[in-house]
Parts: sequence; structure tokens; C-alpha cells
Amino acid sequence: MIQPSLLFLAFSTSIALGYNKSLITPQNSGQRPTVTSEALTTTIHGKNLVKHAEELLSFATRNGAGNRVFGTRSHNETVDYIKKQLDATGYYDTQLQTYSELYLEGTANLTVNGLAYDAEWMTYSPAGHIVGPLVSVNDLGCKQNDYPTNMTDKIALISRGACPFSLKVALAGKSGAAAAIIYNNETEVLQGGISQDALPEGPAVPACGISAESGQKLLADINARKTFNGALNITVINEKRYTSNVLATTKTGDQTNVVMVGGHTDSVNAGPGINDNASGSIAVLEIALQLARFEVKHAIRFGFWTAEENGLLGSIHYLSSLSADEGNNIALYLNADMLASPNFGYFIYDGDSSVFNVTGPAGSDRIERVLEDYYKSSGIKTAPTSLGGGSDHLSFMGFGIPVGGVFSGTDENKTQEEFTWWGGVAGAPYDACYHKACDNIQNLNVGAWVNNTKAMAHAVSTFAMSLDGVPRRVETKSDTVRRMLDGDSGSYWRNASRIVMY
Repeated sequence: MIQPSLLFLAFSTSIALGYNKSLITPQNSGQRPTVTSEALTTTIHGKNLVKHAEELLSFATRNGAGNRVFGTRSHNETVDYIKKQLDATGYYDTQLQTYSELYLEGTANLTVNGLAYDAEWMTYSPAGHIVGPLVSVNDLGCKQNDYPTNMTDKIALISRGACPFSLKVALAGKSGAAAAIIYNNETEVLQGGISQDALPEGPAVPACGISAESGQKLLADINARKTFNGALNITVINEKRYTSNVLATTKTGDQTNVVMVGGHTDSVNAGPGINDNASGSIAVLEIALQLARFEVKHAIRFGFWTAEENGLLGSIHYLSSLSADEGNNIALYLNADMLASPNFGYFIYDGDSSVFNVTGPAGSDRIERVLEDYYKSSGIKTAPTSLGGGSDHLSFMGFGIPVGGVFSGTDENKTQEEFTWWGGVAGAPYDACYHKACDNIQNLNVGAWVNNTKAMAHAVSTFAMSLDGVPRRVETKSDTVRRMLDGDSGSYWRNASRIVMY
């Protein structure tokens, strides 16, 4: 979970890097045609998107790790590639916003009576090597009396459900347990986390998650044997790493009414992150490269965010570094995250809160309508998706900035009704490789990617020329801080991390 104190700790360092090679050479300002939706959307081609994706995948594979986690060489190469492309246009004032972030990575290895089980480290749980008997916990482990009286140096086996993992782990620690294993109530291995802060109920102990099947097997074995020994080894990397956002602002256009467009550049540790989120950051990059052909009325700023997968850290850092006036100059924000899911849906953020009970800042409804109009004119059925989903638009929501964007789905299953709209496979995930090693080039639906990128380009071209329906934002820094700590948007911002806590 994101800590509100991060708002007050942000700092930035700007580094400018120059490149001579020209990819797209814009005409002088007076010679460029004014941008229109038709002109910009017709420049979007799948072959260009795929070419960028192949480059980003190569960064992940040639460095051995197979991912583009922030602070790694692979992610740094991603950032450098994006900035080099933007610099070559000569159309933007570009900036690297370089700073340090806390990097956490953990692994869990679990064996019981010599048999290995798939396990995932509970984010923020401490490291440790624990060997001892497994003991099952009564009920769901949410009350102290659920824990047997003699738990000293034992490993608690606890079911998921009813209360946060943090409480289960703290109560296990208070009972004397040396470690905790939480088994899922769903088929997959449980991936979750506990609070970064100590709980009054008890100390945090090393903890991991396992699948429902593994949990039930262990529970049955415990009930059948008097002695049942386990070994849990958790290793944790906890270090500061330098990382960068990339920012590119048009040199022309009204700098007091800035249209922002962004997507995150990092991946999870498990894979290269080509749908999540090379597809989004590449869409933003390609729109930026093609926009260099045109003139705009309102300045456009493209943001490529680091460390989204660790809790929207890059976009929060950027916004926290702005003065009140700089924040007020941002008219709206368009987010691109996961645009090419193989079993795709066409989802638009529910800016008018007509379906989901999450209200965006005033003007978010206008963004939704602009995107809906594009898909409708293209003969594509769309569906709303909640603004509460964990991506960088939440950071902008917390600062009172109108938000919107498109999305093609994660690991949730496509419904039968959605199958009639979009084809694909009903009952299967939109992206079965979400947060996995198989999120590579073969995991992309290029047709959906092109359509979603064109929709984003339509929104960029529309707002580049007119902000009708988007009210001017006037807010002080103290207003923003109060919203982040207490307001409705702040509650979503504070829970924006993708770490599952229950």
C-alpha cells in the first residue's frame, strides 16, 4: 500500500541528453498543419508498434533477468530508448526526472516433509529461514484464540479470508509462531502482502502464500500425522535504486492548459511486461512521434512513468514535485495501460461514474465521451471499467486532475456477452499471461492494440485543439494534500498499489 508521506518526500533531478539521429523531422512551427483526429489516427500502424515492442523485449532478454523492473539495466535501457526517440524529433522539451526509490523483492521456498510447494513471498514480510512443525490455525485466524496455545517456534497454517493478511501474520507472531503460511481460497498461488507498518496485535513474522490445493493437502496431512515438519526460507532484497520518469512537452501550444498523456515503463519481476505495459507506453510513444508532424493549440506533455508496479511511485513522484501553479496548468490526463490483451475487451474508464461508484474529478466525463465517440464512429462496441483500477491515473485523480483512458483487460475472464461483442474466448482471461514470463510479443493482439492506440490519438488530437467540457482546475498545494489524506480520491490513491492485502 502507498504511504501518504511519500507526497512530502519527493525530489527530482533533471538530466538532458542529446541525440543527433533524426527519426521524424518536423517542419517549422508555421509550416506544420493543425492536428486533427483523422490526420493523427491515420499515422498509427501496427508494424511501428510491434517494432518498438521488439526493442523493449530485447532489453529484458539480453540482460538475463527476463524483466524490466525499475532500477535494472533493462528498465534503464527502456527509458533511454524512449528519450532518444523523442529527442530525435526536435519537437519536444524532454527531461529525465531521476530520483531514488525503495526496491523490494522477495522469494519464498517452502518444503514440507521433503516435498517442495509453490509459494510466494508476502510483500513486506521479513526474511528468515525457519524449520519447525506445521500447526493448523482454527477458523480464519482473525482472532487470538484461533491460535493454539503452544505455537512457539512453529509454522502457522492459516486460511485466507475475513481479515487482512497483516492481522493474521501479526496474531501468528504474538502467539509465538516463527512463520506463517496463508493458503488461498482460489486455485492459484496466493500473491499478497502485509502492512509496511507494525501492528499493535503482534510482530510480523516471515510469511508466504500458497494455493488452495496445497493448503488443503497440508491441512489433511497435519490432521493425519503427529509430526509434520516444514522448512520456509524467505530472502528479501531491500535497497534504494535510482530510476527515471521521462517527460516530453511540446515546444508550442498553451503551456497553461497542458494535456497530459502517459503510461508506465516498468514490468513486474516475473516477466518482460510486453502487454503490461510496453503496449501502453509504446502507444504513448508512437502518438508522440507522430504528433511531431502537427501544430497544437494546447501544449501536450507525454509522461513515461517508472515504478508503477510497485505502487504508482513514478507518477506520484512527478505530481508531488509540482508547485500548485504547475499542477493547475495540467488540464487533464489520459492513461494507457495494457492495450493489447490477447483475449481483449474494449474498455473505457467510467469518467461519469454511471456504472461504478468511483467519481473522477470534473471533466473526466468529457474524456469518456470523447473516447466513446471514436469507438462508436469506428463501429466498435465498448464497455466501462472502473476508475478505481490500479494504474497511474489514480495519482492524477488524487491531485484533482480529470482523468480517462482505455484498457483491454487483465486476468479476469471474458463474459459470454463480451464474447458476442468482441469474439475471442468466453470464460478465459483477457490476458492469461498477466504478470507472467509469457507476457511477450506473442501475447499481443495487434489489431486491438492499433484500435486502442488510435482511440488515444483521437483524444489527444481533440483536446490538443479544444478543452470544451473540461473545467479549469484551480487548487492550492494544501488542497491537494488534504484530498490525498482525507478525500474520496485519496482513498483510492492510498490503495492504488496492486498488492492484495486480504
